[in-house]
Amino acid sequence: MVKFAFLHPDFKKGKHKMAGIMEEFMSSLGPEVSDQLSANLGIEKNAVQQMLPQIAPMILGGLKRQKDNYGGQERVDHILDKYGSTDVLDNIGDFFSSQVQNQNADPRLGGLLGDSGVQATNALSKQFNLDGSTAMKIIPMLAPIILGFLSKTRDQGGAGSKGIASILDRDGDGSILDDVAEMFLQGSSGRSRTGGGGLLGGLLGRLLGRRR
Repeated sequence: MVKFAFLHPDFKKGKHKMAGIMEEFMSSLGPEVSDQLSANLGIEKNAVQQMLPQIAPMILGGLKRQKDNYGGQERVDHILDKYGSTDVLDNIGDFFSSQVQNQNADPRLGGLLGDSGVQATNALSKQFNLDGSTAMKIIPMLAPIILGFLSKTRDQGGAGSKGIASILDRDGDGSILDDVAEMFLQGSSGRSRTGGGGLLGGLLGRLLGRRR
């Protein structure tokens, strides 16, 4: 199984279960997602490889916020059932191709990311020198893949919504997501989130309702 070179060593130590899930996502689907997103949006593959570990923690952060504020485990199940179909994992290329022409792509993902999705899109555009219409499609194209992978983990692993919800709330204050984000960013840029690396900056903290 191909592993991305930018994965931080802490992943390999099994430091956190959520980090393990994200490592599995990057290892099993990351190469195909990078190839297909690059081909469909005309973005350099290396740029996509840098985007993935910056966007994934935001999707997790949005899911945690929905869990905390709008219905707990049932809300997690609702989102995964509605937006996390495992069918998209069977042919990622076809899914991306069907989304390229979408002129109504919403980086807010409804209420999942809210304005943080727009801010992240603007940051992606600046960081990778992308035109706005291309950058606008990245999060909406990646989110169903990430959510689909979480659905697959839930359904095949036998954890159920309770298991996914408990992973999101592992330490009770959401910092597990910060740990995941920081490990991703240290691995991809050599700088920690607090040191200004990557696009996340304070977006994840604001997404979770905490000040930086």
